Amino acid sequence: MPLFKRKPFGLAEPPKDLEPYALVYQVRFTKEIFQDYQEYLNRINFYRQRVWMCKYTGKSNMTYEEALVSEKHATQKVQELPNELVAPALCIIQFSMLSLRDLADAIAKKLQKDLFVGANLYGRKDGSLYPCKVLKLVENGVEKIQYEVAWINKTRKITENSIVLGEDLVWKKTPFSRNILKSFIRESTCRSIPWVIHEKLAQKHGISTDPPQELRSRFFFKDGQLVAKMKKRKNGDGKNEVNDESGKSKRKKVETGTSDAVKNENNQPKEEPVKYPIDDLLVQPGPDDPLFTDRPFPSRDFNVPMDCVGDLLMVWDFCSSFSRLLHLWPFSLEDFENAICHKDSNLVLIAETHSALLRLLIKDDSEYSFALQKRKRKPKISLITWTDYVCDFLEMINITELSSSMTTIKRGHYGLLDANAKLWVLRELVSHALETDLIRGKLDEHIEQRQMLGAIRRGEALEYARKRREEKEQLKGESGADGLVKENSLESTGSNPHIAENGNPIIETGDMVEEVISSQQSNTFYDRRQLDCPSMKTEEKQNVDPKVLAENVTNSCEKEAQKQLSGDKKEAEERKSKEKRQQRREYFEREMEKRSIRTSPLGKDRDYNRYWWFRRDGRIFIEISDTKQWGYYSTKEEVDALIRSLNRKGERERALQIQLEKFYGKICLELQKRSKDLAHKIALEEAVLRRSTRVRAPPRENPANAFLRYVNKWKED
Repeated sequence: MPLFKRKPFGLAEPPKDLEPYALVYQVRFTKEIFQDYQEYLNRINFYRQRVWMCKYTGKSNMTYEEALVSEKHATQKVQELPNELVAPALCIIQFSMLSLRDLADAIAKKLQKDLFVGANLYGRKDGSLYPCKVLKLVENGVEKIQYEVAWINKTRKITENSIVLGEDLVWKKTPFSRNILKSFIRESTCRSIPWVIHEKLAQKHGISTDPPQELRSRFFFKDGQLVAKMKKRKNGDGKNEVNDESGKSKRKKVETGTSDAVKNENNQPKEEPVKYPIDDLLVQPGPDDPLFTDRPFPSRDFNVPMDCVGDLLMVWDFCSSFSRLLHLWPFSLEDFENAICHKDSNLVLIAETHSALLRLLIKDDSEYSFALQKRKRKPKISLITWTDYVCDFLEMINITELSSSMTTIKRGHYGLLDANAKLWVLRELVSHALETDLIRGKLDEHIEQRQMLGAIRRGEALEYARKRREEKEQLKGESGADGLVKENSLESTGSNPHIAENGNPIIETGDMVEEVISSQQSNTFYDRRQLDCPSMKTEEKQNVDPKVLAENVTNSCEKEAQKQLSGDKKEAEERKSKEKRQQRREYFEREMEKRSIRTSPLGKDRDYNRYWWFRRDGRIFIEISDTKQWGYYSTKEEVDALIRSLNRKGERERALQIQLEKFYGKICLELQKRSKDLAHKIALEEAVLRRSTRVRAPPRENPANAFLRYVNKWKED
C-alpha cells in the first residue's frame, strides 16, 4: 500500500445499500467505488498528484499508480532471494538497533559468506578466475566446505563440472543490491529500530519473538506490538507520575494550539501561505506573479515524418558524439535529414554511416562478426558492397517488419525505402553498437576523466577556500595585535598617558593626540586634563615644536598614501585572481562537454513536454509528452519568449528555466552562428537562380544539396 506523508492511506469504503444495477464509478487500480462523479474525480486527481511514496523502496514524488507498480516490482525482486538465505537474514533483522542502511550492509556481508545452490560466482581454476554456478553442497566429512560447480564459458554454456573448496569461490559483486535488501527489510518488518519482523514470518522460520535482555528494560510487548516503556518524572509533591503523553499527542496539542491562535475575527482559520516550488499543475495565478509572455509556437517543418524525428535525432547525436571512434567525419543534422529523404541508393553520407557502424560491430567480435565468418565475407566494407553487409545484419536480428526492406535492399533499391524503414535500420545498428566493448570502454574512459576533472576542480576550490580562510585569520590577528598594543600603551601610562623616561610630563597638542588614539578618547582626555590643571594651556603653547608637528603630518600623509597604494594593489590582485578562476571554470566546463556521456533533456514544462538542446545543432527541440509530435525553436527571440513564459513557482518549469539560463550564452551563440549560415546559404541560392540559363550551375553546387558533396575525411584505409 503506497504511503501518503509516510503513513498508510486508507481506501474509501464501498457505499452502503448499493443496489445491484446501480451505476457507479470505479477506480481502476484501487477498485474503489463511488456513486458521485465529483467524489470519484477528486479521488482520481488526488491519486495523480506526485505526493505518494513506495512502501518498500522508499521512492517518493510518485503518483499512486506509479507507487503501486514500484511496490510490485520490489516484491518480485525480494522473492528472488533464495529460501536458504531468508532465515539468516531475518535473524540479523530481528530486534536490530541499526539504521536501515547499516542493516542492509550487515546482511550483504552475511550473504557474501553463505553460498547457496544456483549462485553465479567466480572460481579459481588453473591460477585464474572463471565464471561458474553452484550445483550442490558436497558433504564428505571434511572440515572445509566443498561445492560442486559447473564452469561456464563466454557463450554462457556449461563446459564441465568439478568440486572446489568454498574458499576458492568468490563474488565478483554482491549477490543482491542494497536496494533489494532494503525492500526485503521493509516488507518483512512491522516496526523499525528496533526492527521487529512479522509474527507469522518469525513462526515460519523459527525465530524467537522475545526481546533480548538489553532491550527488556526499554521495551515490552502489548497487544502483540513492541511498545517503549514510559519515563517517570517527579511532580511537585515529590511523587512519581507516569508521563503517558506520547509525542503524537503532544504534537496534536501544539498543532491545535497554533491553529486556535491563527484565526481571524470571524473565528475562521486563516489560509497558510504556500511554500513554492510545488507541482506545476497545482500552481494557481497570484497577484505577485510577473507578466508572463505567450509561449511561442514551435516550428515543425521537418522533412522526415513526425514519428521519425526522435530516431533521427538519436542516430545523428550518436554518430556525432562518437565520430572519432567510428572514423566518421561529422555532418550537420540538416544534411543527415536530407540524405535520409533522398531517393539515391548510393549516397556517400548514408553509405559511410552504415559502414562505420558495421565496422564497429565487426571489430568487437560480436555475434555479427561470427555471422560474417560463416558467410565468408571480407572484413573490408566498400561503397559498393555495404548493402550486402546491411542485409546480413537484418538477417541476424530477424525482425519481421524489416523483411520487406531487406528484399528491397538486396535488389539494389535502398533509396526507395521510406524514411521510417531507413531510420529503423540505423536505430538497430546504434543499439547493437552501444553494447560493444569499444563503446563501453570509451564511456568508462569518459567517466574516469570526468571524475578526475571533478576532483581537480574540487581540489582547486578547497585550496582557494583555505587561502581565503588563512588571509582572514591573518587580518584578524593583525587587527587584534594592534588593539592590544594600543590598550597596553594606555594602561602603562596610567592617569597621564604622556610620561617621558625621566618622569617629566610631555605636553602635546590635540592634533598629535589624535594620531595616537581615537578622536573621541583624545578630546575627552584632553578636556579632563584642562579641568584638572588650568595652567596646562599656557604650558602647551610654550612647549610645542613646529618641526615635530610638520614631521608628524608628513608621516601621516605618507602612511595614508601607502595604505591607498596597497589597497589598489590588493584590488588588482583580487580582480586578476577572479578572472583566473573564471577561466579555469570555463576550461573545466569545456572539458566536461568534450567527454559527454549522454545527451539529457534540459527539463520539462508544466505539461511534461521535454526540451532538448544539442550543442552541435543549436536549436531547442520540443518533444510533446502525450504524442509523437516534435517542434523546435531556432531564434534568440523565441528562446527569450520561452524563458519569460515559464512560471518559477512550479517545480518542472523552475528547473527548466534554471537550465536555460545556465546555457543561455551558448544557446544564443549557436543560434546566431546558425542564422548566419542560413543567410549565407539563401544568398548563394539566390545567386544560383539569378545566373543565366546558358551558364547554369550544376545542381551539386546548390547549398541545399551540400549533403551530396559529403566526404568522409576520417575514413579508415
